[in-house]
Amino acid sequence: MESIVETVVLVAISVLGAAFARRLGFIAPLVLLVGGLALSYVPGIPEVHLEPELVLIGILPPLLYVAALQTNLVAFRRALRPILLLAVGLVLLSSFVIGLVMHALLPDVPFAACVALGAIVAPPDAVSATAIARRIGLPRRMVTILEGESLLNDATALVTVRIAVSALSGAAVGFWEITGQVALKAGVGVLLGLVLAVGAAWLHKRITDPLLDDAVSLLTPFVVVIIAEELHSSSVVAVVVAGLYLGHRIPYLLSATSRLQMDAVWKLVNFLLEGVVFLLVGLQLRELIENIETDMATTIRVTLIVFVVLVAVRFVWMYPATYLARLIPHIRANEERPPIAVPTVLAWAGMRGVVTLAAALTLPPSADVVGGDYPRDLFVFVAFAIIVLTLLLQGMTLPALSRRLGVSEDTSTEDALAEANVQHAASRAARERLEAHADGAPGSVVDRLRALTDSRSNGAWERLGNQQMETPSAAYGRLRREMITAERHVFKIARNEGRISEEVLNRAQRELDLEESQLTRSDD
Repeated sequence: MESIVETVVLVAISVLGAAFARRLGFIAPLVLLVGGLALSYVPGIPEVHLEPELVLIGILPPLLYVAALQTNLVAFRRALRPILLLAVGLVLLSSFVIGLVMHALLPDVPFAACVALGAIVAPPDAVSATAIARRIGLPRRMVTILEGESLLNDATALVTVRIAVSALSGAAVGFWEITGQVALKAGVGVLLGLVLAVGAAWLHKRITDPLLDDAVSLLTPFVVVIIAEELHSSSVVAVVVAGLYLGHRIPYLLSATSRLQMDAVWKLVNFLLEGVVFLLVGLQLRELIENIETDMATTIRVTLIVFVVLVAVRFVWMYPATYLARLIPHIRANEERPPIAVPTVLAWAGMRGVVTLAAALTLPPSADVVGGDYPRDLFVFVAFAIIVLTLLLQGMTLPALSRRLGVSEDTSTEDALAEANVQHAASRAARERLEAHADGAPGSVVDRLRALTDSRSNGAWERLGNQQMETPSAAYGRLRREMITAERHVFKIARNEGRISEEVLNRAQRELDLEESQLTRSDD
């Protein structure tokens, strides 16, 4: 009972923290992390002990899966080269550079342990970086690169951590072995993710009950990660590939009701999971600080040096990765040369999060290390501190930096024009289908459907007009919403007076709610 109460309290606090963050205009992970740290000093707050399996199996897979579901696969493929340069090349470089720096700072610590720390802090987070990127209006290609990097770099980092931990246990590994293992596990993960995604798609295609669709979707990331772990492949790559495939196929697999319901379910799961995990990071920081055996001066010095080197390596990598590739004629002909502000903002968008947390918790006890002791508590603290520092410093200053450098993109007019053109074609196809099947239908019904098609087409073009004036579609939405409110009131009075049952009220309210949800487009 006590654990249930603690879980409810944590979820409630994370919800309140997220609401507070939205009201202030801050990113929720930052507010929850700082709030968790403050709460850890409140008397009576229980100590938190996160298990690595909980994060790796219970929290990370659904977060990655829902992020992959929402990623544009076409844009992802077009940006695959810069994504892989960051997700693989930069992570491996950061791991070894941090390893060399840490070994120089702490010569008695095994080099493998230092590389493990480098891999732990190397991958940026999928949640915080893209949340900020979308909010501040970064160009879509930049958002796609950040999304793709944060989806794939986890695999590189976690495989590198595992190989480094194996070396700590006495296994002999080198650079090429690490690279080969990363490639092998990632390749098997890709194949496994595709196979399991095709299986999930087969189930979705044959399911007609939205609740069963939701259940299959919720189970998919956990089934994928469990099977991938059993086969010793990259579970992160498998989950991401499955999410990318199914996200691209969802319009063909699910009914309208299933899509609406599944979207709401995943939004709730994502909201709760990411809120709780950043709150737990903050709550655990106090215990980490108290358990460090290394002196405070060394702890602060090591933490700041790791942070500075980590940021510097990302900047050093970003500019050559952006511009040297364009010396190749094929790439230069197909990709415009971006202004220097673009790689600068991408380099600064390196906030760490869930993967760094999970990987740090997998570090073995010092007693299991062969060939020398290492300060595990210090390493775990450094990893947690990097999460805090990157969220605080980079997360809070990234919007100002992007504004200062003029890296933003207003696609509202372009999107409205593209939507209007496609909607015009869709309306024409709808009218042709209507005429082909209208035989025998009442004329009033056919006329009503023609008017509905014209209204949808006109509404798309209206969004290109003067935003200061109320369009006909907006007026319709405003007035129809008032009418729906009056209808709801009548049904509720009838239920209260016993003239209709609760079932009748619920059925009527559902129809009115669905209609009102469609009216929100009139206000955009």
